[in-house]
Amino acid sequence: MKAVVLHEYGGPDKLKYEEWDDPQAGDGQILIQVTAAGVNPIDWKIRSGAMKDFMPLELPIILGYDYSGVVRSVGRGVEGYAEGDKVFGRAGKTYAELLLGDLAGLSKLPDGLDPIEAAALPVVLNTGEQLITQAGKVQPGQTVVITGALGSVGRTAVWVAKKLGAHVIAGVRGSQKKAAEELGADAVLALDSQQEMDSLGLVEVVADTIGGNVGDGLLAKVKPGGSFASVVGPPPNAKLYPDVRVEAFGSHPDAVSMRSLAEDIAKGRFKISIDRTMPLADAAKAHAEAEKGGIGKILLLA
Repeated sequence: MKAVVLHEYGGPDKLKYEEWDDPQAGDGQILIQVTAAGVNPIDWKIRSGAMKDFMPLELPIILGYDYSGVVRSVGRGVEGYAEGDKVFGRAGKTYAELLLGDLAGLSKLPDGLDPIEAAALPVVLNTGEQLITQAGKVQPGQTVVITGALGSVGRTAVWVAKKLGAHVIAGVRGSQKKAAEELGADAVLALDSQQEMDSLGLVEVVADTIGGNVGDGLLAKVKPGGSFASVVGPPPNAKLYPDVRVEAFGSHPDAVSMRSLAEDIAKGRFKISIDRTMPLADAAKAHAEAEKGGIGKILLLA
């Protein structure tokens, strides 16, 4: 099969499109023909070597965590899936034409969900949901500020928090306030406006997807006994607020929650923005573009 392989840490040019041995489905495994793979920030952080102290890899390796595809074969002991099933999920080594699906992060494609766009969803749906329910422990009636609300994880977090019955404040740049109205949050906060930041009252929860100075500033807005949940590590000033529970986490596969939120997307209840699709062979270009920033995901077509 063809795959995108990282032989050494470095820039996007270190990603090589080349031949790789086909994986084989053993007992309890599912072999999937990949339709599309999603590009996530963790992918280029791994590629650059920024994560090697925390996530050491044995190189060469195929990158990627998101995918959609079609079941090609199932190993012994696998129930509920058959050849030809359309699926999406979260696994390792998704920048390839074939992969072995991880059952913990695998689901059949919901009716009405585009089979290519589905590849944008698994990691961000898991991360946004767990940011609110597990790290933030948001309860009905609480006020929660969600930073980077127009990003993929932020959009998911806003939707999950609203479903829980929280009062949601979507944090975005001032230039994005109009666009953020589509999220259905109760209020929109310009994170780059000192006046708006100063006027923000105390809240029970901050769910941070940005970090940096924004995270530092919002930590001071959390009530004693409240929570500051982050997908980008703890704020440097966390020790100054011992009465705030700071929870920095990495998400884990959860197929049940992923499927439920994907059904909401298929029904038009919220959406994840997709910037563009590119051929798998152009993964290096995709990384270069994704690192420039933006709010839409890039998908690689296998």
